[in-house]
Amino acid sequence: MPVIIIKNRACMKLLHTSDWHLGRQFHNVSLLDDQRHVLAQLIEMIIDQSPDVLVIAGDVYDRSVPPAAAVTLLDETLHRICDELAVSVVMISGNHDSAERLSFGARQLQRSGLHILGDLQRVTEPVVVTINGIDSHFYGIPYCDPESVRHTFFDELQQEGAPKIKGYDSAHTFLVDKIKAVMPADTNNILISHCFVAGAEESDSERPLSIGGADQVSSAPLLEFDYVALGHLHSPQYRGAQTIRYSGSLLKYSFSEQHQHKSVTKVELSSEVDTVITQLPLQARRDVRILEGELSDLILSGGADEHCDDYVLVRLADTHAILDPMGKLRQVYPNVLHLERPGLMSEGQVHCSRDILKRGSFEMFKDFFTQVSGNQLTSAQSEALVSTISGLEKSAQEPQ
Repeated sequence: MPVIIIKNRACMKLLHTSDWHLGRQFHNVSLLDDQRHVLAQLIEMIIDQSPDVLVIAGDVYDRSVPPAAAVTLLDETLHRICDELAVSVVMISGNHDSAERLSFGARQLQRSGLHILGDLQRVTEPVVVTINGIDSHFYGIPYCDPESVRHTFFDELQQEGAPKIKGYDSAHTFLVDKIKAVMPADTNNILISHCFVAGAEESDSERPLSIGGADQVSSAPLLEFDYVALGHLHSPQYRGAQTIRYSGSLLKYSFSEQHQHKSVTKVELSSEVDTVITQLPLQARRDVRILEGELSDLILSGGADEHCDDYVLVRLADTHAILDPMGKLRQVYPNVLHLERPGLMSEGQVHCSRDILKRGSFEMFKDFFTQVSGNQLTSAQSEALVSTISGLEKSAQEPQ
């Protein structure tokens, strides 16, 4: 059981973060530089706050086999924190991670202060931090589905009176109860878990753990812990008690998160006073926004927008056809990632289309010319166009 001895301090201070999703792409755009930007802020927080432990509650990578550049960024970040700043890190694997790959070398890495808790069979073995004679025990429940729990504890679950693992809630409660059966009463007990606590707020960027809400777990079994550091949901929030908390993701990973405020959670635990929880804000290199309006208005406002480099989803209100609207928008908003045309689906669209067709070839080409060139047809051009169309129509009527 690893023990970390810390210099005397009045309380134990930790920083809680999760859902880094290193290597993620946002509408096919790599976010690695954006992630590097906020991780640099995290390191500055560590320098400024001098925490005893950094907790990372899963989804360190965005996929089980991460790109090499994401592995390099994690290696650089952990080297800076553990080796250069001498701050211990306790992390678990999430549903996006491969627990086996993330845990490679975990026993050897303990010596440098990096503790990776990815083995279900060892959930009752804490990382122990001792401050001023007071122990703080960190227990980790990596992401796991009910089948994994049944397989790992097969023999124990076959015994008479053993609980039945029917879904995510019973599987999570089973693991929590195993921890509570061994955790001492005279210590700070911190649980790290990657799960979906019932009633919490979701975002579009989170991969569902299962279908139909069966992935949700109850907060009631978690109330006995001094702090519960949760991962999986991307919005900072708490459930059941202020001390059962999601830190949220480092960045906004979907347009549904545009109004969220990303942060790192600072937690101060003391045997003498109540737990103090503070949100430390993160500032992204580019924000994520949804813009709505007509094309001409958006282009006009974009010219004066100080944050025109943000990642943008545009919902155009125009109800008529537009030639290359994405190209036009990217002249003022270079990082438009998605375009929606709800106006084309509005009531009366069919009647509008019929009216356009009734206008004839000349009017339709005139609109096309204006959109392409930005200019109106001159009198000479109009006369030439009328002559050309008349000739084509006459030729079409002549017998072959």
